[in-house]
Amino acid sequence: MEQLNVGIIGAGRIGRVHAETLAFRIPEARVASITDIRREAAEAAAASFGIPAVADSAEELLASPEVEAVIICSSTDTHADLIVRAAEAGKHIFCEKPVDHSLEKIDRALEAAARAGVKLQIGFNRRFDANFARVRRAVVEGEIGTPQLVHIISRDPAPPPAEYAAASGGMFLDMTIHDFDMARFLTGDEVEEVYTAAGVMVDPEIGRAGDVDTALIVLRFRGGAIGTIDNSRKAVYGYDQRVEILGSRGSIATANCYPNEAVVSTATEIRRDLPLNFFMDRYTESFVEELRAFVRAVVDDTEPLVGGADGRVPVVMALAARKSYEENRPVRLAEVGPTR
Repeated sequence: MEQLNVGIIGAGRIGRVHAETLAFRIPEARVASITDIRREAAEAAAASFGIPAVADSAEELLASPEVEAVIICSSTDTHADLIVRAAEAGKHIFCEKPVDHSLEKIDRALEAAARAGVKLQIGFNRRFDANFARVRRAVVEGEIGTPQLVHIISRDPAPPPAEYAAASGGMFLDMTIHDFDMARFLTGDEVEEVYTAAGVMVDPEIGRAGDVDTALIVLRFRGGAIGTIDNSRKAVYGYDQRVEILGSRGSIATANCYPNEAVVSTATEIRRDLPLNFFMDRYTESFVEELRAFVRAVVDDTEPLVGGADGRVPVVMALAARKSYEENRPVRLAEVGPTR
């Protein structure tokens, strides 16, 4: 079987996930090279997943004629520049979200990919989750009629370190950005306006770092639907990932995923085990499916299912949400930048 030769930039947590997926779950591709600013991390991943080469730098990896596509898993502040450099090297690109915190840098990266004629897919893995895909299908096929209310719940089991919050761009760009993408994907509609109520209710250190850890965001869609995104950095019972859409003909909802379906019933209580604890457990299969879709797009020469524009719009939404919080008013996305 002819395989797509892939290079991975970044051997941290998500880099290792993608390396393992490509090594053991996607026979149409192979990892030819990996690099990380910590060489020992790249070497460890190479040893674990049978990767034949460890590059000293991203430049070396991108210069390799063997590498046909790259998976960018490095820190967010490197994404846009690496997209430009990969495009100029003629490599197809899968990049983790967000592309950048700056719309100007995002635009430069997207223009470089378009100019080079390479594929660019952004890593919004939740689109490939079977539960959310079923919600999307119910909307597309008209099962529930016209969407009227959209409720997205996304709560982490524990807050990140304050220093992470300070470097990540804040909750809206780091955590809520997945939910902004879900709002667009599930409804097939664009958001025109957001209003954010947020605060620090979990960890004062996050507040001192200039961020929030709890938020409720109201969305007004172009087609008339109203949505809410409910975020918390700490749900003591585990990773809370739920969605409901109410339409003119009915509703569809998804519940949390559990390690098993057992329910214990006694004379005093009915209980079950806690939900899967975090995204690495909850979204395991979606990480596989998004990479499979990327490889297929390259091999079959089709458009990626999550393109560059899909990476840009949630950043506009995140910046608008932050502006709404800071100014305590509804903010139209057009105030922040075009969503094109």
